[in-house]
Amino acid sequence: MDDAQQASESAIAEWLTREHPAPHQVWTEWAAHGVALLPLGKQFAAVRMTMDVVHAAVGSDSAEQVAEVLVELLDGPVVYDRRVAGATYYALVQWNSDLVWAHEEIAPHLGRGIYLGVPRIDRRTPPGTYWVAAPRYAGDLCTPEAVAALVEIGRQRLLQSVEL
Repeated sequence: MDDAQQASESAIAEWLTREHPAPHQVWTEWAAHGVALLPLGKQFAAVRMTMDVVHAAVGSDSAEQVAEVLVELLDGPVVYDRRVAGATYYALVQWNSDLVWAHEEIAPHLGRGIYLGVPRIDRRTPPGTYWVAAPRYAGDLCTPEAVAALVEIGRQRLLQSVEL
């Protein structure tokens, strides 16, 4: 890793730690476990998408193809977590308390009062929680519109598969 990339990753990590009231705790958790619990609803929120929804939207269950499509369609950071709620993707989005989210039943919008396991910036492969699409710079987030479009595609394809 060159100096510029290391500086960029350091700036991104600093940005992520600002979400937490005790940033040093995030660094400790990343060092010990590779994942830290960050509170949502300050700098960013997350949309929780099941593997079924994402794979239906992408039209593939290949990890490489899913990653490529998510990078292209969402144009922002996505975390993959298999530990708690089964295979789940979390798209990081701008926190907005006024956001009207029409997909709560299939892809909940998570904000204040929720903690998300966020991997260390260099965790980009399994096992465990990792970045499918890591933030490219401090403040890099998916737009809610892009995430909503992906969720809607996945929902429609899942409905079609049930009807067949």
